[in-house]
Amino acid sequence: MRGPAKHLTRGVAIYGAGDAIASVANFLLLGVYVRYDILTTVDYGALALILSVETFAKVVARWGLDGAFMRFYLDRDDGRPRRLMTSTLVWFMVVTNGVLLAAALLASRGLVARLSLDSRYLPAMRLMFINIALVSFTFVPLHSMRMRKEAATYSAFTFGRSAGQVILRIGLVIGLRLGITGMYLTDIILTVTLLLLMMPWFRPLVGWMFSMGELRQSLRFALPRLPAGLASQALDSAPKIILGKHFSASDVGIYQNGTTLGTAVAFFKSAFETAWAPFYYETARTPEAKGVFSKMATYGVAVIVLLVAGTIAVARDVILVVLKPEYLAALHVVPLIAVAIGLQGIYQLTSIGLNLSKRTEFYSASTLTAAAVGVGSGLWLIPRFGVVGAAVAVVLAYATQAVIAFTLAQRLYPVNYEKARLARIVAAGGLSAVAGLMLPALPPVAGLLARGTMTVISYVALLWASGFFRPTERAFVREMIARVRRRGAAAGPPSTDAI
Repeated sequence: MRGPAKHLTRGVAIYGAGDAIASVANFLLLGVYVRYDILTTVDYGALALILSVETFAKVVARWGLDGAFMRFYLDRDDGRPRRLMTSTLVWFMVVTNGVLLAAALLASRGLVARLSLDSRYLPAMRLMFINIALVSFTFVPLHSMRMRKEAATYSAFTFGRSAGQVILRIGLVIGLRLGITGMYLTDIILTVTLLLLMMPWFRPLVGWMFSMGELRQSLRFALPRLPAGLASQALDSAPKIILGKHFSASDVGIYQNGTTLGTAVAFFKSAFETAWAPFYYETARTPEAKGVFSKMATYGVAVIVLLVAGTIAVARDVILVVLKPEYLAALHVVPLIAVAIGLQGIYQLTSIGLNLSKRTEFYSASTLTAAAVGVGSGLWLIPRFGVVGAAVAVVLAYATQAVIAFTLAQRLYPVNYEKARLARIVAAGGLSAVAGLMLPALPPVAGLLARGTMTVISYVALLWASGFFRPTERAFVREMIARVRRRGAAAGPPSTDAI
């Protein structure tokens, strides 16, 4: 089992490097924007609503064809067959997205008014639509890197984009004070640059060719996922829109930044998801696939639960470190969103049977039901409980999605998950979060470090004491500790010759 675990862990680490750097950079920029009043709570409220539109636009712009590309990539021989499939998808998107972009730009002024946004946010809305139309094509080189196990190259592009984003936002948002418009101008500059740099990956895969047969097969796989994709975005976006109808833009802005802090869990989930899809498609071809999936799910849930527990424990401290005391109104939003993102990660881990059995229409069933639960509960909760009601609605939606998708996937592709070990993980996560919260009041930075450390130590100790680790896993941990000690001993004390 070490082989698959090592392979997946390496992929997560490489893919996650860029995401981790981007997350840290964005957290630092968030603090600068808020503490120096570069972006107000009203600006963040507008950003939340534009992001809500953006999430739907992203799904429509790709038509679900990014999933079809990954699904059929290995089924097509290298050379003309793979080139024909890719070219067909790209030219279809060029035509359809061109029409959609023109329509979106024409409708943007009315959309801004419909969302009760000030007209000064209209340029940002239009720049967002242009960027979505362009960035939708990047799945071709990025997915091909993933399928060809070019994780380091993929991560280099992610890191480059993150570094460029920080530099440009410092110049455009902080330096020139272009606000939300500067954020989206940054995105367009980076997207155009990336597309140009990715041309060596486009050229072998895209040519002047087209096949209706390839398009029909890809759309049969992709279109059933489209309603699920739209509904999935509604899980996060609908509460923001409902909140904007009942509360001020400032309240929406407070909720937006609370969700940003709560989604710190997502950097691991995003990295894991990026490595997970090519891993499970390849592993599914082996006879021991289901056993591998079971154990990888256990390890994945263990990391997710630890991150959620840590976020819960340090929520107050991180708000005071990164933001301002006025954002303590989002104190309960941060842990609730962390739980929701954790549930989303579990959904992605345990719903793979729907992809492997090619029954992607059931993604729509689970996600549409979840969206209905989220919107329905949001309509009742948000007017009564404000930002906390919005966060609870998100948790209910993701819980519904995870339960339904797991149930359907188990019927189509049953995997014997390690239920007893998973129960120990959840119990350890809950108790370790409580241990962190029970520490006395401390200055924000000290509290962040102390509560985070307490949560991690408690979590590992509880798992160890509960018998979670198997003898082979305990032996592996001891081996790693011994290896580190040997390296330390080999390094020896510093030489006195250099003194």
